[in-house]
Amino acid sequence: MGARRAARAIDALRRGWPFRVIADDGAIDLIAVESARDAALAGFGSHDVLISGERAVTLKLTNQRAAATPGPVRLSDAADSVAAALAIADPALDLAHPLKGPFRTVPTGGEAAAATAMTMARHAGLLPAFFVRAATGEAETEAGADDVAALLDPARLEIAARARLPVEASESAEIVAFRSPEEASDHVALIIGKRDGQPPVVRLHSECLTGDVLGSLKCDCGPQLHAALHAMADAPWGVLLYLRQEGRGIGLVNKLRAYALQDQGYDTVDANLRLGFPVEARDFAIAGRMLELLNIPRIRLMTNNPEKVTRLEKEGVAVVERIPLALPTNKYNEQYLATKRDRTGHQL
Repeated sequence: MGARRAARAIDALRRGWPFRVIADDGAIDLIAVESARDAALAGFGSHDVLISGERAVTLKLTNQRAAATPGPVRLSDAADSVAAALAIADPALDLAHPLKGPFRTVPTGGEAAAATAMTMARHAGLLPAFFVRAATGEAETEAGADDVAALLDPARLEIAARARLPVEASESAEIVAFRSPEEASDHVALIIGKRDGQPPVVRLHSECLTGDVLGSLKCDCGPQLHAALHAMADAPWGVLLYLRQEGRGIGLVNKLRAYALQDQGYDTVDANLRLGFPVEARDFAIAGRMLELLNIPRIRLMTNNPEKVTRLEKEGVAVVERIPLALPTNKYNEQYLATKRDRTGHQL
């Protein structure tokens, strides 16, 4: 029931309906700023706004907090309309609304509950910002922090289907789909070649609609995907783990917002932070669970990111070798790749 409650609360979040988050240190009622309507806000009875710590750093608000950690920040009586709240939450509007505040920060009403709300917003692909009030009366929809953790627990992932799938790189490939009961995102693995006693070449590839499907030149995702598949075809065998974690885990719409910020001159790291998200929001435990279900304990990981090796090893996967993946750049992704090299430790 816990995961089901969380799924219902996230559905309410997406639809702009009030919902409640309960944690050990408090309970708060919320409406997501991005999906809210002024009519719902009028009945909500609070103009306080809850934003993520990363967004609060951008707005220079964390100096009002006693703690140094950039946890969620609650702004007292900050916005009397959805438009006013969006001007606070959406960095794409910063140029149009450069003068914000002054704001007064107040206790969140529950640090754990506030942090859980931010996780839910990211999972829903919305801006991490809410109208917030103390829990009042009965809640139509509510979820606890433990419920959300249960919903997102990779241990709930199971194999849902598998089939032969001839692809350009290998006509004998097999595709395996993974699903958890209440989750909407299905992850897939593409197995290329014939399994033997040696560790396979494995590539973790986060979904990128713009790069994988539309051929975007702003990133190197599409070329990396196809180069990895052909490299696996040349090896005894390999596995592509295709993870539904668009935009390093912030969702498609937020990734497009980050693109717009990049057009204003921000690099990919600063764009994510201005949106209110961590630089890296992907859950590599999902990949660990997929490999466990495929009975693959040891791998040769194809990546330019040493952090992926560390994160997978924390999930119990033995990475016996890191294989680099070198590709040419173009004039549109040179800065993107330089940022990956200089700010996120990629070895290019």
